Amino acid sequence: MTSFTSDMGVALGILLVSYALIFTEVIHRAYAALLGAVAMVMIGGWAGFYSQEAALGAVDGNTMHLLMAMMLLVAMLRPTGAFEYLGIRLAKLAAGDPRRLLVYLCAAVSVLSMFLDNVTTVIIFAPLTVLVTRILNLNPAPYLIAEAMMSNIGGAATLVGDPPNIMIGSAGGIDFVRFLLHMGPIILPVWLITITLMLMLFRRDLRPVDTAAVVDLDEDNAINDRPAMKRIVTVMLGVVLLFFVHHTLHWYPAFVSLIGLAVALVWLRPDPEMLMNKVEWTVLLFFAALFIMVGGVDASGLLDLIGSLLASYAGEPGHLLATAILLMWVAAILSAVIDNIPFTVTMIPIVAALEQQGVNATPLWWALALGVGLGGNGTHIGATANVICIAEAERVGLPQARISPSRWLKTGLPVMLGSLSVASAVFALFFPAFS
Repeated sequence: MTSFTSDMGVALGILLVSYALIFTEVIHRAYAALLGAVAMVMIGGWAGFYSQEAALGAVDGNTMHLLMAMMLLVAMLRPTGAFEYLGIRLAKLAAGDPRRLLVYLCAAVSVLSMFLDNVTTVIIFAPLTVLVTRILNLNPAPYLIAEAMMSNIGGAATLVGDPPNIMIGSAGGIDFVRFLLHMGPIILPVWLITITLMLMLFRRDLRPVDTAAVVDLDEDNAINDRPAMKRIVTVMLGVVLLFFVHHTLHWYPAFVSLIGLAVALVWLRPDPEMLMNKVEWTVLLFFAALFIMVGGVDASGLLDLIGSLLASYAGEPGHLLATAILLMWVAAILSAVIDNIPFTVTMIPIVAALEQQGVNATPLWWALALGVGLGGNGTHIGATANVICIAEAERVGLPQARISPSRWLKTGLPVMLGSLSVASAVFALFFPAFS
C-alpha cells in the first residue's frame, strides 16, 4: 500500500494555508485561491509531482463555461423585469409569511435540481430570491443559504442532478430510474430534516412581515420589455429542455448553455461591454484557482492513498456495511473542503477494482453518491452552488445580507451532520436493498 509521502505533505500544506486565508477572509477568497494555485504549481513543479500542463488540465472547462454562459443568460433576462414579476407572484403566494416563503423556494429549487444541474438552478433562483426578499423587506442571506443547500440535496437524488452522479452511474452501470428509486427514499427524509433544521436555525430572520404593500403591487407592471423577455425565456426553456437530453446527444452541459447563449446574443444583440460587466468574474477566478489547487493534491497521490485505505478495509470479511458508511462520511468531509469531482474520479476505479476482486461494490456506489452530494453543504466553498449564492448576497451590498464563512458554518455543519446521520441510518436500516 502507498504510504504518506513528502509530496502529499507539501500539497496538503499549501491547501490548508490557502483554506485558512479563505475562511479567515484575510484577503478576498479569489485572491487567496489564486495565491494557493500559483504556489501549488511552482512548488509542485519544483518537487516534481505537478506541472503547468497538469494544472491547466485540472481546470474543469465544463463547469467554467457552464457558469459563464448561464450568468450571461440571466444577465440578459434581468433588465426585462421577469424576475420582478416572479418575485411579486411568489411574495403574494407566501402571503408575507417568511417561513412559508422559505419552504416554497426550497421545494422549487430541490425539485428543479433533480432534473437540471444544481448550479444552473441556483444561477436562476438566486437573483429572484434577492428580489422577493427585498419586496418583503427580508434579509436574503438565510434564503440564499437554504437554496444552495437544498439544490445540493435535490441534485443528489437523481443521475443528472450533480456531475459526480453521472460519473458514478456510468461506472456502476446505474440508469436514471434505478438511481432515483434508490436515492429518492433516502433524500426525502434528509430533505425533511434539513428544512426543519433551517427553520429552527433561521427562526430569528423568519418573522412575519406586513403584506399590505405586497398585495397592492401589480406584477404585470413589473415587466418593462415584454418582447425581449419572451425571447430570452424561449431560449432558456430550450436550454432547459436540452439539459434533460444532453447525455443522449453526447453534449456537455456547458456546450448546451453555449448554444443557448449564442442564439440569445444573435436574437437580442445586447451591448457587449455592458453584458460582460454582469459576469461574476471573481467567482470564475476562484473556481479556476480552486481546481488547480485540488489538482495538485490529487497529483501528489493523497486522494489515492485515502481511497486505498478505504479499499483495504472494504476487503475484510463482514466490513461491507461499515466500509460503505465510512466511505459516505469520508466523501462528505472531503467534499466540504475540496471539490467533490476529483475525489469521485479517484474513487471510481478503486471501487470498480474491488468489484473485479469479488467484493460486492453496489452499496459503495450508493454511499459514494450520498457522501459527495450531501457533504458540499458543510462549508461555503463545498459546492459551486454555495459560492454562487454568496456572490449574489455580496451584490446586495447590505451588511446584514453578507454571508461570511463563519455564518455559513453555523448552518452548514449542523445541516451536513444531520443529513449524513439520517442518510446513514436509512442506509443501514435498508442495507439489503442497497446491496
